Amino acid sequence: MTGAATRNLPLEDLHKAAGARFGAFAGWSMPLTYPAGVMAEHQHTREHVGLFDISHMKLIELSGPDAATLLSRACPLDPATLAERQSKYTFLLNEHAGIIDDLIVTRLGGERFMVVANAGNAALDETHLRRLAEGLDCKIDPLDRVFLAIQGPDAWAALSRAGIETGELVFMHGFEPRKDWFMSRSGYTGEDGFEIGLPEADARKLLETLLSDERVKWVGLAARDSLRLEAGLCLHGQDISPETNPVDAGLMWAISKDLRANGRFVGAEALRAAIDKGAREKRVGLKPQGRQPVRAGTHLFDAAGNQVGRVTSGGFGPSVGSPVAMGYVSATLAPETKLFADVRGTKVPVDIHPLPFMPHRYRKG
Repeated sequence: MTGAATRNLPLEDLHKAAGARFGAFAGWSMPLTYPAGVMAEHQHTREHVGLFDISHMKLIELSGPDAATLLSRACPLDPATLAERQSKYTFLLNEHAGIIDDLIVTRLGGERFMVVANAGNAALDETHLRRLAEGLDCKIDPLDRVFLAIQGPDAWAALSRAGIETGELVFMHGFEPRKDWFMSRSGYTGEDGFEIGLPEADARKLLETLLSDERVKWVGLAARDSLRLEAGLCLHGQDISPETNPVDAGLMWAISKDLRANGRFVGAEALRAAIDKGAREKRVGLKPQGRQPVRAGTHLFDAAGNQVGRVTSGGFGPSVGSPVAMGYVSATLAPETKLFADVRGTKVPVDIHPLPFMPHRYRKG
């Protein structure tokens, strides 16, 4: 990255030993693929357990009498409605209701919350929270942790074999199983799985046990992207951004009706105006016909050659067996409109497809 040093993961030596191929992402040197390759890594996650090093993401602990007040200022979220251990997907919005970042917030106790922030936004998120916390009795503590995602249908069994029981934990809940550990049942693949933040020494011990299980394989950033795209999950900086509001992004399900009407969070008035006006465009799944992937940045046209949308994420879906994509089309676009993607001068027919492409398999109860 120009003008800034690329940061290395604490466990980089383990990834090198596993044969990882690295690339830059959000200011970090990240494992993109391992020797098995992206297709095999993707399918192994769907069938067994994919192990992801997501230490580029940031855990931020909020604590103190005004922690809930800070969150209700910063996010379209009512922290008082969260039970202990409950997690909630939410956003940091700017004054125009643009999405600064999407977050997962977990209530750890009466006055304690854990925030999981995206890698490229972590420093900005922290600054934003500290500004909003002025005058409040709330401690903001970015944690120095290794962060791992264990994803797939055998994830619970692999963790059980490693001495970590997960039975009572259900989707979108989290807790602290040991000192300085944070664990949630969530993820970015559409599969049942877990995310664990823990000290580096503990992580190395846990990984030694996990990787001795043949069901568990390292998976890189490339397969993480194809998995989340099949699951219809947004990537901040591509599918959502500070120029995107939750109305257009189809993410209003994450904001309660009461908060839409009465919330006093940053961007609340702009969000209410966007709701009243209605979506200008809508986020949709896109399925190109044939075998040619359609990548982010590609324009979408109707049969008459009018630009009617854009692709924000795209690639090949190994589990779907065809190219898949996500993007935005005009909110007034008729459902029967035939779409075409301009791929280096070639018109590729594209169908609007329901999201997700692959059914979610979360353990909700």
